[in-house]
Amino acid sequence: MARRNGGVVGKQNRTTSIKASGLWALSDYLESKKANNWVKPAFTIEYLIVAGGGGAGSNHAGGGGGGGGYRTGTTGVVAGTNYPITVGGGGAGGGGPGGSGAQGSASSALGITSAGGGGGGGETAGAVPTTGGSGGGGSGTNSTVAVNKTGAAGNTPATTPSQGNSGGNGSATQGDGYGAAGGGGGAGANGSNASGNTGGNGGDGLQNSISGGATYYSGGGGGGSWLSGPGGGAVNSSGGLGGGGAGVTTGSGSSGTALTGGGGGGSGGSGSTRNGGSGGSGIVIIRYADTFAAATGTTGSPTITVSGGYRIYTFTSSGSITW
Repeated sequence: MARRNGGVVGKQNRTTSIKASGLWALSDYLESKKANNWVKPAFTIEYLIVAGGGGAGSNHAGGGGGGGGYRTGTTGVVAGTNYPITVGGGGAGGGGPGGSGAQGSASSALGITSAGGGGGGGETAGAVPTTGGSGGGGSGTNSTVAVNKTGAAGNTPATTPSQGNSGGNGSATQGDGYGAAGGGGGAGANGSNASGNTGGNGGDGLQNSISGGATYYSGGGGGGSWLSGPGGGAVNSSGGLGGGGAGVTTGSGSSGTALTGGGGGGSGGSGSTRNGGSGGSGIVIIRYADTFAAATGTTGSPTITVSGGYRIYTFTSSGSITW
């Protein structure tokens, strides 16, 4: 009678392979994943990317600066990938006599870029308002630099959806050689045109609740004017909701509010110092459901909060994030 080997009748056969015919071993599976660059899990995040606001123009009636480009939406991210974050600064206001404001710097994150706000127009030849996320306002003009009066277009480079709106036009000369300036465009509205001796208001920005509280961003700066001009009656113009600086009737314009992308306010009057206000810096905010894990690493010292079912990362300076 044959011996019993573990319940098997007959001679015991030894295993000579780590896998059965027709099946993959674990080692084969892992090598296959390595060879085919296995992609780690992805999930969806929300973002708000606001660029720096534009600086305002200078001298008797400087154009308001445009609000920084405003972009919001959702996108997918992949675990294990490092994503650079850039937070744009505001553009410098124009210096006297009659310089235009500088465009704000772009903000970017997750492969998405918002353009800096356009600079407001100044009084001297060549100091034209510039395009940007929102366009800068036209200056109050005299007969030799009438081209500076037309407000600049917003949303440049063009994107879908739009990043912002156009600046307002400055007014024609009022008999003293100077008119009032147009307001800078905002993310939600065009800058207003000047009227007589009164500068145009900055265009309003847009409201967003990604941080947990409703906040306006990317307002345009108000246009400057000359209080002592013929007819008088000029008043300070207002900046748009979202950090836009006020345009003034005398002296230097107000700066846009930091971390909102607001445009600077235009200068005005006949004082010795008439500089345009600087634009406000931008901001980048990212949030996603708190059921997903926290980021494995960040740079740039973002503020991190967990509230209302979300993890929220607020970048006020450039850095990076990795999940």
